[in-house]
Amino acid sequence: MIKTCIIGASGYAGADLAVLIQNHPEFELAALYVSANSADAGKNLGDIHPKCFNQINLSLTPIDESNLVCLAETYDAIFLATPHEASHQWMPELTGKKAKIFDLSGAFRIKDKQVFEQFYGFAHTASDLLSKAVYGLADWHQAQIKQADLIAVPGCYPTASLTALKPLQNNQLLDAKHFPIINAVSGVSGAGRKAALGTSFTEVSLTAYGVLGHRHQPEISEYLGAPVIFTPHLGNFKRGILATITVKLQPGVSQQQIDQAYSQAYANNPIVRIRNTWPKIDDVASTPFCDLFWKYDAETGYLVVTSAIDNLLKGASSQAVQCANLRFGFEAHLGLTNGLVN
Repeated sequence: MIKTCIIGASGYAGADLAVLIQNHPEFELAALYVSANSADAGKNLGDIHPKCFNQINLSLTPIDESNLVCLAETYDAIFLATPHEASHQWMPELTGKKAKIFDLSGAFRIKDKQVFEQFYGFAHTASDLLSKAVYGLADWHQAQIKQADLIAVPGCYPTASLTALKPLQNNQLLDAKHFPIINAVSGVSGAGRKAALGTSFTEVSLTAYGVLGHRHQPEISEYLGAPVIFTPHLGNFKRGILATITVKLQPGVSQQQIDQAYSQAYANNPIVRIRNTWPKIDDVASTPFCDLFWKYDAETGYLVVTSAIDNLLKGASSQAVQCANLRFGFEAHLGLTNGLVN
């Protein structure tokens, strides 16, 4: 069994991750940690997240920052569901030891340090680790993930967007003169568990935010290999992301080329489902799937593609498990699709 722990286990993604690992046939959930000053320290995870009640009999241990090296030598895998600043600060102590690190924060996704500082608000000081970190887009970077010791699990919006766009970009179907336009809406759980007026369920309607300046925009552009216009929205529902993306394709592209690009990219992939109708969030909420559908106007050369995921699972915790599966030599979907209709 692969001995694992989660640091930052009291949040929404951390709790979902704990359930996935607890039920995984090859991973052992050995410990759960929270920050030293967390109000959840010492509580049982099931007391905070009822879905874990009677499933996970582990308390939330306050992290001792002086003991990080010991943790990294004790566990085979460490999952960080922590703020960007914490992952950045702790990573030098955690890496280079026994444990493989799976970081769900944004601290090691963007390679350009100037871009990182612009969008995250603090300077990146771990240049060597930043250069070694592998971007954990599990349906595309399998070979790199299998060899990595530090895996930066993608953000939820980039996962939905890149899954939809990369088959087009990799087959040179996109018209480089026209930026892909991504409009995506997320449930309020994407803002985290901490209470705030702006993300209170009773205050949220449907609104755009982070317009022309959201930190996921450079992440999407970097791993697509092309600039994009990305506009996130906050919706009045708990979980899920629906991204509707408009692109201009190269002159002469056929419907067959588009369909073939997607079918070849995701053939025999039980996580990415190519649909026959427009997906909706209810289709993917509380599942590890990404659902895709598209429509092409050959006269104008415009394509609209929709991508639907659960922001806490495919956009965070289940993709982290996909990465861990790959790193430890298992099928990427192991422990994720059992009992689910594909």
